[in-house]
Amino acid sequence: MIQRADYIVPHFNNQLRLDKPPLAYWAQVASYRIFGESDFGARFPSAIAAALTALVIVGWGYRIGTATAGWWAAIIFTLSLQTFVHAKAAVADMWLVLFMTLANWIGYELIQGPTSRAQRPIFNSQWRLWWAFYLSLALGFLAKGPIAWMPLLTVLTTIVLARDWQLARHFKFLRGILLMVGVVALWGIPALIQTHGQFFTIGIGRHVIGRSLATIEGHGASSFGVYLLLLPFYFVTIFVSFFPWSIKLPWLIRQLRRQKKAGISNPGYSGNEIDNYLLTGIAVIFVIFTLVSTKLPHYTLPAIPLLALLLARHWQAAASATNHGSSFRTIAASAACVCIAIALVVPPLVARFFPAYQLFRESHTYLQTNTQFASVEFEEPSVVWYFRARVQGFLTRLNKKNAVDFMSKSGPRFVIVPTAAAGTLFADPPRDWKISSTRGFNVAKGKFVDLTLVLKPE
Repeated sequence: MIQRADYIVPHFNNQLRLDKPPLAYWAQVASYRIFGESDFGARFPSAIAAALTALVIVGWGYRIGTATAGWWAAIIFTLSLQTFVHAKAAVADMWLVLFMTLANWIGYELIQGPTSRAQRPIFNSQWRLWWAFYLSLALGFLAKGPIAWMPLLTVLTTIVLARDWQLARHFKFLRGILLMVGVVALWGIPALIQTHGQFFTIGIGRHVIGRSLATIEGHGASSFGVYLLLLPFYFVTIFVSFFPWSIKLPWLIRQLRRQKKAGISNPGYSGNEIDNYLLTGIAVIFVIFTLVSTKLPHYTLPAIPLLALLLARHWQAAASATNHGSSFRTIAASAACVCIAIALVVPPLVARFFPAYQLFRESHTYLQTNTQFASVEFEEPSVVWYFRARVQGFLTRLNKKNAVDFMSKSGPRFVIVPTAAAGTLFADPPRDWKISSTRGFNVAKGKFVDLTLVLKPE
């Protein structure tokens, strides 16, 4: 975006990048302006989005219980394994989580109506909340597409289950959806015009509808039978994504069942409405992604703030009568220590398993801004990320037949090829050429690869 001065249509390696809308890229552009183009600059916006999500959770927790419940919920969210991974990754997921959590909170406030907000000046304007609700949904779309509109389903399901059709008036759905679509259109129409409709065809057609009906990039079921076997996928992976707090999920389920059986509410809270609302929001996310064919563990990440709030309010209520508070502090302190240790110790240890990083380290002193580069059978984004930090060109994808022709052209250049083919393709390279080999793990393909970089200096 910065190089092309085009902030409407994302590109990657000089090719259209139509997978997702641009909000996360806009945040990274701002971060680059402040911190420079670096790993930190690319990752920092996700950390900001995670921190803002934690603040939203604190505020929502205070509204539905006590300040303690809000802080507990924020800590649970922050120290969950899936949050720890994505809050430091250069991806769009945390921005999606932020705006979905905000929309879910505001949706709950609109359902409660102005009476419950009479003593809260921030919340006493129905119109202010209405605007915030639909703007949050629009920004969520700009982060990761129409999946951000799931809070609408949560609200609609809550209204249907309550059989209180008057609640729908609080949302003014027709006007709100028009506002939401209008905000998205401020970016979407120019993007569609510039790409001649490809943003809709690929962004919505392939990456939304296609992921729902078929397996994309091998992430999911290869047949209908496997699809049926994978239906419980997210009900299993949540115990990993929500770790270490998932050890309390059986306890939480027992508490909810006991409460439902007794037909009572938690003392000090406004009935079971919030439990029902949080459970509905969690169920909407799990059901939708369970039905979608393409499956990845982090797809249910937007449910973690809701699950954190549900667990925190019951845990905090139980702690007032028992010693559960000390167990919370023990788990939180242990999880924090483990996360800090992982962040400080693990990256240097595992970096040597990433082949693009290793090849860059071994060759970066020979790179020039006009160096051309190409690859054979290894097209991972990490190659572009690392090497374009030093060169101005773009990665050229080759096959084995034209790799030699590429290297025979004038000017500095290099090619990355499978090590098994390097000896055949470049059996007798000139003495001034630099050759580096490495073995690493290709995360996208889930397998080890042996690669060789053949570099021709100026």
